[in-house]
Amino acid sequence: MKASNKPALTEGPLQKNIILFSIPLMMSNLLQVLFNMADIAVVGTFSGPAALGSVGSTVTLVALFTSVLMGVATAANILTALYIGAKDRLMIKKTVHTSLILCLAFGLIILLAGELFGRIILETLNTKQSLIDGAVLYLRIYFLGMPALAIYNFGNAVLSAAGDTKRPLKYLTVAGIVNVILNLFFVCVLNMSITGVATASIISQYLSAFLILNTLFHEKEDYRLIFKDLKIDSGIAKTFISLGLPAGLQNSIFQFANLFIQAGVNSFSPVVVEGNSAAANADALVYDAMAAFYSACTSFMSQNYGAGQRQRTIKTYYICLVYSFLTGLFMGILLVLFSHQFLSVFTKDPEVIKEGVYRLTIMGFSYCVSAFMDCTIAASRSLGKSVIPMFIVIMGSCVFRVIWMYTVFAHFGTISSIYVLYVFSWTITAIAEIIYFAKAWKDSKAQFSF
Repeated sequence: MKASNKPALTEGPLQKNIILFSIPLMMSNLLQVLFNMADIAVVGTFSGPAALGSVGSTVTLVALFTSVLMGVATAANILTALYIGAKDRLMIKKTVHTSLILCLAFGLIILLAGELFGRIILETLNTKQSLIDGAVLYLRIYFLGMPALAIYNFGNAVLSAAGDTKRPLKYLTVAGIVNVILNLFFVCVLNMSITGVATASIISQYLSAFLILNTLFHEKEDYRLIFKDLKIDSGIAKTFISLGLPAGLQNSIFQFANLFIQAGVNSFSPVVVEGNSAAANADALVYDAMAAFYSACTSFMSQNYGAGQRQRTIKTYYICLVYSFLTGLFMGILLVLFSHQFLSVFTKDPEVIKEGVYRLTIMGFSYCVSAFMDCTIAASRSLGKSVIPMFIVIMGSCVFRVIWMYTVFAHFGTISSIYVLYVFSWTITAIAEIIYFAKAWKDSKAQFSF
């Protein structure tokens, strides 16, 4: 790909270039969500409510583990963008090779953790006995794809750091089409049900990983991969872990708190659980669309910070915050207006749809609030600040949620008292994150350092 085909990160109009950067990334994120949505839609339509409930019961647990890989890959994005902005060719090379090895290592660790502890966690969550065997089966197959997901996230992070969000989109499009075709073939033709959709997912994940690795090994730019250079640089590894591990832990702990929410949902009838599972697919759609601007915030701020362009760095934060907020608001309203149509993709049961509509009505007007929290976290990481934002999220969006479940939910015992929890936790966390970022920015220097 020619450099002219990429939006410039350190020059040109920020509003336009952030949009050009974010749209392919947004579509890539949505395609990743569609991998799981295709699983749920196919089993819900062709295998019935029980299979839908089994796969749906794994959503939060899958997010718990995969969010670690996404957080770890953030370090590859920040460091690659930083050194591209600073035009440090040696550090770019060290970063991409060290990052690949570390991301793959995390993928293998997640694979083992999922296989060993999947059933235990599902049982702890009080997953319905009628659903748990199917949920465990899905997890054990799905987690075989974790190394591939780690590799894809790494490649996507590196290319995004360089301003290239189009090629990852192409690869995910190909993998997504393969995923849907295999879903239908395995379930409708071979009657494999849960096994079929899980197998289709991991095949598509390995395909996307192969495509992005192939690109990086044949790349001509400084961030290309060279097999003989695949080794860990201790300095880069230390910096990578100091950024990536807190981000990964933050994401996983965030999802861990959501497990308590899932346990609360599981205390209701199977219809409520299935309605929540169907409606929860909207969460990933909206979050990942908004996340494109968080990634843009990280890449643009890191490159401009590395290049010493301070005013352009802070302006990026404001623009990405506005874009992510408007995206969440627009998509949330659309989901409220077309809730029945959206839910009918996953189930035809009118009672399940009714419960799903109730969740979407509350969440649809809440999603946009999360922009203030997540975009500010991305901005802090771009300054090399990852630990304190992690602790703020742990307190505001994790500890707070657990306390809420044992107090507010325990008192009212209604499903609505669970759904309104999200907007309250986002609000208090956002306030603390903004205060911290304002201080970090005031104290920061024009050059990135550790």
